[in-house]
Amino acid sequence: MNPRHQPVLAPLGVVAGVAVAGLAGVLALGATVHLLTRRRIVAVDRVPPAPVAMVLGAEVYADGEPSRFLRARLDLAADLYRAGRVQRLLLSGDGQSRFYDETGGMRDYLLRLGVPEDALLLDPAGFDTYDSCLRARDVFGLHRLVVVSQRYHLPRALAICRALGVDAWGVGDETARSSARTWGHGTRRELAANLKLVWDVLSRRPARG
Repeated sequence: MNPRHQPVLAPLGVVAGVAVAGLAGVLALGATVHLLTRRRIVAVDRVPPAPVAMVLGAEVYADGEPSRFLRARLDLAADLYRAGRVQRLLLSGDGQSRFYDETGGMRDYLLRLGVPEDALLLDPAGFDTYDSCLRARDVFGLHRLVVVSQRYHLPRALAICRALGVDAWGVGDETARSSARTWGHGTRRELAANLKLVWDVLSRRPARG
């Protein structure tokens, strides 16, 4: 090998090694989160009764209509309510702008499904999963609840609840799996989001809003 190439190859090898180690760390963290929470993710008819199910927000369109992924979450929440597994539904999302209101769209959709308005609680400052879980505990006084989201999102949400001392179970949608590209993107995104989970929990940052 030409000695002139060695100074270039050595740093490249270091960078590659760091990248591989970083990826391994992210995957290991994801596996740990799944292991800690997997027994807490169950079907609607197997979830222990709880006072409230918290539905985590997602995209709503300009007319306030929930996106497909959010509708799937809300359908599950309505099933939980009708089955008597929970008494109320906490709708947590970004709802502080008159131009974009996740919680308002969530409420309107559930009302159309026949869920009574007095069974709905709105948290318009659930800007991310950590904020939603922390505010459920500190603002709404909940220490036991059911979390409703897509199946791939639940391990992180339940891990946050566990770290915050909230006794949480998860019910996850898988009907949206047919949107393979979006589902795959969400699954990969969760791996990176687990790093934020660690930062949020260890830093004990206050909720925004």
